[in-house]
Amino acid sequence: MADLSRSSGIARCHWATGELNIPYHDREWGVPLHDDRALFELLILEGAQAGLSWDTVLRKRERYREVFDGFAVEKVARYDKKKVRELLKDAGIIRNRLKIAAAVSNAQAFLKVQEEFGSFDKYIWRFVGGIPKQNAWRTHKRLPAKTAESDAMSKDLKKRGFRFVGSTICYAFMQATGMVNDHLVDCFRYSRLSGN
Repeated sequence: MADLSRSSGIARCHWATGELNIPYHDREWGVPLHDDRALFELLILEGAQAGLSWDTVLRKRERYREVFDGFAVEKVARYDKKKVRELLKDAGIIRNRLKIAAAVSNAQAFLKVQEEFGSFDKYIWRFVGGIPKQNAWRTHKRLPAKTAESDAMSKDLKKRGFRFVGSTICYAFMQATGMVNDHLVDCFRYSRLSGN
């Protein structure tokens, strides 16, 4: 059962509470995404979230966009040690040396994928056959933390030099980018994204 938001009378997924999560849930989460810049942003943010709440990431998202040059992958791929030191001093982002270093190396790996496949979009959507997987969960307790598809994605990304791309992070990325529709069936967004 989706939780019913008392203030609006709208049924949403259980996690969609608070001033940042509700608009993210209502406008972004689960919407099929095919823009390479936006895919890169979510890949980096999902990795940054490891061990933290998504709310923490959303609170820092605008600052990430500022200090990571709008997630322009070509710029991030060229970050040097001086830039990494600057980022580590910025309280507006998650100051984890490994995560920041991974953002830079992931940008470099991202560019190689774009070169090989024409776009990151063409590469990443292959893991679901190019179309969103429509799930039909009735309770959030049934949602998996990872799947065979996220396992395959994680394995392939790691082989290509990406970091902070374990299967659980990959599945969260798949949910965020609409590769899977994991809105609960009672959530108002489910039918809008499932085409029903």
